[in-house]
Amino acid sequence: MEKKHPLPPFTEETAKQKVQMAEDAWNTKDPVKISLAYSIDTEWRNRNQFINGREEVQAFLQDKWQTELNYKLKKELWAFSDDRIAVRFEYEYHNIDGQWFRAYGNENWEFDENGLMKKRYASINDLAIDASERRL
Repeated sequence: MEKKHPLPPFTEETAKQKVQMAEDAWNTKDPVKISLAYSIDTEWRNRNQFINGREEVQAFLQDKWQTELNYKLKKELWAFSDDRIAVRFEYEYHNIDGQWFRAYGNENWEFDENGLMKKRYASINDLAIDASERRL
């Protein structure tokens, strides 16, 4: 059985480590690498989309970075419990027309005993910004 350390139950230190690992992975923009942090049967809600399983995660991420160009993400631990972590995040990207955006959001994560994320619920809002306003 595959394991993704650190494993639950989380401490503040291991929860922060898990958040940093997620940030680092997403900033690679590698859908396959990223998907390996999720259980085979992972369940996502991303904005208004419902995504089930690693294959759908990979397809979703592949599509995401076709339209969200020069993507850069920053995550921050918000709260944690035994097998759950909540994060706040922001990321910046531009579309094909060169319009920059900053997306703000919150994610609620639930992990299985092997440290794989089995549930990810994301609420995200986009704000159009000028290139001069970029922070990331």
